[in-house]
Amino acid sequence: MRESNLTRLTVILKISIVTCFFILTTGCASNQPHHVDRNDPLESYNRVMYSINDTVDSAILKPVSQGYDFIMPLIVSKGISNFFSNLDDINVVLNDLLQFKLMQAVHDTSRFAINSTVGLLGVVDIASNYGFKKHNEDFGQTLGAWGLNTGPYIVLPLFGPSDLRDTIGLIGDNIYPNPIDYVDEISARKEFILTNAIDSRARLLGPEKIVDEAAFDEYTFVKDAYLQRRHDLVYDGDPPEKFDVFEE
Repeated sequence: MRESNLTRLTVILKISIVTCFFILTTGCASNQPHHVDRNDPLESYNRVMYSINDTVDSAILKPVSQGYDFIMPLIVSKGISNFFSNLDDINVVLNDLLQFKLMQAVHDTSRFAINSTVGLLGVVDIASNYGFKKHNEDFGQTLGAWGLNTGPYIVLPLFGPSDLRDTIGLIGDNIYPNPIDYVDEISARKEFILTNAIDSRARLLGPEKIVDEAAFDEYTFVKDAYLQRRHDLVYDGDPPEKFDVFEE
């Protein structure tokens, strides 16, 4: 498990280094004055990385996820999504505790216990039928609850939209134990990770159509939607009226 965690952290750290490199090179290459969005001071770099990510996605990830969505029966794909969502509840409970949401931690622990047993390892979301709804908590939100501002908006290589706080949170989330780390067979562990990635991308096919149809500037649309959603999550759906990522 420690080797798996170390590998994931190494990948994230490498991506962070590459991100810093692109930020520095893009900033040095840009000599013309332009308006700088206070929430997006790295826009020049971000737009380049967004374009790179979109190219990789269009060439590899999207076609694979479309094929997966086409051949996979709905009941099977739903079960796969439920399975990985159930594993995520472990991370949710840990962040409940870190945010001192004790009653929510009890709620989410109960949800995990019900789905892991009666729900056949989470394949069937039985708990939701009994009022144990899914919560969304991660270490980025925990840092926000502790009062840390988001910092600048950042588009990470492969990972996509983020900000400085959520990038730190991403590293924190990968320190937590993951049941997949206990799978001894390396090939099986990789299959779990790959399946989760493809299933997650396939679930974005629907919302992606909305972006394509509604967005005049897709980059700005995605940025604003990401920042607003993360802001809402930190405040559990009841954020202050004024929204500035540097003044949360």
